Amino acid sequence: MITHLVGLSLGASSATESGIAVREVESGKIIHLDKLFSMSDVQFFFDNYPSLKNSVICVSLPWDNTMLEGKWRVLSKQYQLIHNDEDLFLNRSNWMQRFSNRGSDLLSNLSEQGSVIYRYEVYLARQRLNLYSNYKERSSADCKFLQSMLKTEYNFDELPSNMMPVAQLEAIIGTIIAGESLKNNTEEIFKFNGLSVLNVVKNNIQ
Repeated sequence: MITHLVGLSLGASSATESGIAVREVESGKIIHLDKLFSMSDVQFFFDNYPSLKNSVICVSLPWDNTMLEGKWRVLSKQYQLIHNDEDLFLNRSNWMQRFSNRGSDLLSNLSEQGSVIYRYEVYLARQRLNLYSNYKERSSADCKFLQSMLKTEYNFDELPSNMMPVAQLEAIIGTIIAGESLKNNTEEIFKFNGLSVLNVVKNNIQ
């Protein structure tokens, strides 16, 4: 029986903070929020998380920030559409690899052990959930907007009034996606390293 929803906003490296959020299914309330940095921190969390078998875990896809050279920098990862037939595109210096493989081994091991694990793409999810602002991504104004919308539109009353770290806010989005998967209100948009990347089907989230 699924009793908890876990969202993990995974940073691109240990220099970028990751956020973890745990939410109760019955009450819909967030019962745990934290910041993590290294993959050892993430491993430690899951090693000591008591409801691993009774949770849906949704983990974000971190960007691959590998520096590209020459003209391939112009055709950088973030501007390319997601498509299935990559053989039609010339892939030099791995410029089409928009997402990082960070944490994939850990998530694959957890999945093999029976945990329910999905992936999500933060910005696609924000667009579908009407949480996307016109401000610069991850700026102070953008974070304030996101936190305010989570409180007013998604009824996370337990969020504080002071500014929260953006990684924790993005982790809460993961719990929303995980919750919608239980209602069959998600769709697989593609697969990444053997795990389904989900987004909500409809934006009328209850």
